[in-house]
Amino acid sequence: MQTDSWPPRWVTDVPEEAILRGREQEPVIEFIAQFGIITKDSVAGKAGEKMLLRPWQEKVLERVFAWDEEGLRHRISLIGMPRKSGKSALGSAIALFSLILGPKGGEVYSIAAEKQQARIVFADAKRMVESSPQLSAITTLYRDAIEFRALGSVYRVLSAEAFSKEGLNPHFVLFDELHAQPNRELFDVMSLSMGARGKEATLCAITTAGVKTDNRGQDSIAYTLYQYGQKQIRGETEDDNFFMAWWENDGDHRDVETWKKANPGFGDLSDPSDFESAVRRTPEAEFRTKRCNQWVSSQQAWLPNGAWEKCQEDFTVSPDDEIVLGFDGSFSGDATVIVGATIPKKEGEKVKVFMVKAWEKDESEHDLNWRVDIQEVEQTIMKFCADFPKVREIACDPFRWQRSMQVLEEAGLPIVEWPSTSARRMVPACAKFYDAVVENTVVHDGDGVLARHLDNAVIKLDNLGPRIVKEKKQSPRKIDAAVAAVLAFDRATVGRLEEVVPQFYG
Repeated sequence: MQTDSWPPRWVTDVPEEAILRGREQEPVIEFIAQFGIITKDSVAGKAGEKMLLRPWQEKVLERVFAWDEEGLRHRISLIGMPRKSGKSALGSAIALFSLILGPKGGEVYSIAAEKQQARIVFADAKRMVESSPQLSAITTLYRDAIEFRALGSVYRVLSAEAFSKEGLNPHFVLFDELHAQPNRELFDVMSLSMGARGKEATLCAITTAGVKTDNRGQDSIAYTLYQYGQKQIRGETEDDNFFMAWWENDGDHRDVETWKKANPGFGDLSDPSDFESAVRRTPEAEFRTKRCNQWVSSQQAWLPNGAWEKCQEDFTVSPDDEIVLGFDGSFSGDATVIVGATIPKKEGEKVKVFMVKAWEKDESEHDLNWRVDIQEVEQTIMKFCADFPKVREIACDPFRWQRSMQVLEEAGLPIVEWPSTSARRMVPACAKFYDAVVENTVVHDGDGVLARHLDNAVIKLDNLGPRIVKEKKQSPRKIDAAVAAVLAFDRATVGRLEEVVPQFYG
């Protein structure tokens, strides 16, 4: 019972000409067909049998090893899939390929959080060499290394436990289970060390999902790359040097349809009966990460998995629509965002929530001098109100933006002060927005920034009630668009306040 496994939920678009050029320059699929073997008995076959690449695996490899006119297109590739998807076997085969058909004096590294984990991929590669008279004749095997004498190249095992990685010059790095890295230090060292290799070097991380935060309290390197890949795929940023293919499904973790969509090898490389058993005996968070490839937070996420995505629809906003703008801003640390919401014309009509504009610091650029252009923000609001004359309110969080609010008010715009730090206002507003999403009485335009900020929002629960906050005060995960959406939706549906939360609006 093999599922239709391509495309995954998230996949970077790669030009067909780059794929075709890569097939000519990097015969990885042919190499695996000749030398790849199954190294242990499994659902996929018996140990010693030929490794048979599935169509979805071939499509991943064609994209990881795509070429532009100068060489390898992607500097970094992130491949996300649940356990029991053949990650280790695939990783060992491409690492061995990179050794044998790599450049002269090449350096290949298998890396994991612990050396024992790194040796799993390496051990599979050694078994492939041992099973092939051709490969055995041209290589020398050591405990933690394979040497290819003809090119003076070597394949080694490394781990986050090792003392130092300085001085290395890799052309291929395989990170196994990147989510388990205690912090991003080793990843940064290895990715920067590839610089001298130019367009012949690439780093490939194959991992399941995990927790979002590392041992320093920051976003883990795996989650950081995952969100970066989402931004690229959604069109928020362009980076031809980065590729991501990520299988996941955010449906009910107990549902077999969720298992099928999240697992490219379901019913083929993995046994459905194993899922049925595991879901009954495995803690929910563990099952969701390892079998559904869902990220989990150390705090409870605000919206249910998949609820926001189900509210996406195609729509247009016209000058005849009555609109409320929600504005949440910062100067340097977080994002500044304007979100719009339409006021329903009749009972039962869905509110349309849409992004107007977002200003967000790119954390990857480490620009300490970044500041939002305040005049540009003011001009954006003024122009929107000129284009859409029925803007009834502009709900602003006043923190640090009182001067701009005064400028806009003096220009004749309907400014309303709406402090998001007020629990008395945020608790009922969040409850109203939450209910609308769950009940599918709100629609949105699929904007990537808004989706990401909503995903970053977690629940703060105290005696005042539940409301959204950042997971940690200094977290780089921004929620400003989520706050702006709550503000806009709250004011656009102000007539429903008493029926939703009468205890706050008596």
